[in-house]
Amino acid sequence: MTDVRTTGRILEGIRILDLSRIIAGPYCSQILGDMGAEVVKVEQPGVGDDSRTWGPPFKNGESVYFFCINRNKKSITVDMKDLRGKAIIRELAKRADVLLENFKPGTLEKLGLGWEVLRRDNPRLIFCSVSGFGQSGPYAERGGYDVIVQAVGGLMGITGDPDGPPVKVGVAMTDICTALYALGAILGALYARDRTGEGQRIDVSLLETQVAALINIASSYLNAGEIPGKWGTAHVNIVPYQAFKMQDGYMIIGAANDRLWVKLCEAIGLPEVGRNPKYATNAQRVDHRAEIVRLLEARLATKTRKEWEAILGPTGIPCGPINRMDEVFADPQVQHLKLVLEAEHPRAGTVRLVRNPVSFSRTPVDLRQVPPVLGEHTEEVLRDLLGYTAAEITELRATGVV
Repeated sequence: MTDVRTTGRILEGIRILDLSRIIAGPYCSQILGDMGAEVVKVEQPGVGDDSRTWGPPFKNGESVYFFCINRNKKSITVDMKDLRGKAIIRELAKRADVLLENFKPGTLEKLGLGWEVLRRDNPRLIFCSVSGFGQSGPYAERGGYDVIVQAVGGLMGITGDPDGPPVKVGVAMTDICTALYALGAILGALYARDRTGEGQRIDVSLLETQVAALINIASSYLNAGEIPGKWGTAHVNIVPYQAFKMQDGYMIIGAANDRLWVKLCEAIGLPEVGRNPKYATNAQRVDHRAEIVRLLEARLATKTRKEWEAILGPTGIPCGPINRMDEVFADPQVQHLKLVLEAEHPRAGTVRLVRNPVSFSRTPVDLRQVPPVLGEHTEEVLRDLLGYTAAEITELRATGVV
């Protein structure tokens, strides 16, 4: 890895060969790109990443879904089934630090581009495979879609109102968590390579990630045999810790210890409830959940979210409104943190993106490349990185290899 003292970005000098598509892989490679790595995204000629077609909404024909997971990348198109296309991938892998892929297990091996082949070409290569259900086992051949793994991995079984049907999380959280596990593993493997000089293979799957992300729910089952139900916005172990309806919408309030419980009751004008000995401990409040919630709901329904936030915020009681998207981006703290980036896209015009949420004191995390047009950098990469001539590139285009 490059010494960060000599560069402007923490991963400058690291090259990622990104063969992934849809969400988990691209989200991971986007973060690597944000940190300064050069990301070469390989897409199918004429088609591209599936997420390029996900919409509406589109902006001047470009998918805004694609925008959110593909900045700071160069897009090239290569037919990986063609012998010349395979040769391009092998040449790129020789020059890469990391290869990231999320094909069905065994696909790259069938193409002659698997780990065992590429590691012989480049012993320093870190080869990260993201799959839905793992590289082996009875589910290995299944497609790895976030919502399916939310179901199989237990998340949907604990999400939703107690008397309602199971509900998926509003964004692809299993994909996102898998991307973050893959990111951490890649960074760890780069660090290990600094010591050993050798790359290695990484396997991460949506199912393994989802089960690991069950945290206390999994622990409660494994150690106490508890099979939890759905709790809506409420917390299975803490009361009160949920959404309450105000005059103009909902707010989350969490009194996670006995001190905050008493303070909450005093702040909302129910001091006698806070002093009631049968509610003195969290365990007692869990036992009396229904009656406590009724008491709080009746009181909290008398004011607006902003009124209660003005009362509760200064006391240190954890609380916050359940915001719509327009309210999120109008929120003064979100605006203070400057979470939105603007840049000019060659087809879509001005695009707005949520910036990387991490800040380093010495190395920037920034936007250098807007989400690329399909195949935008094919010629640049073939010419400048692999040394192809203009005539060779013209021939490859004419025959559909790129």
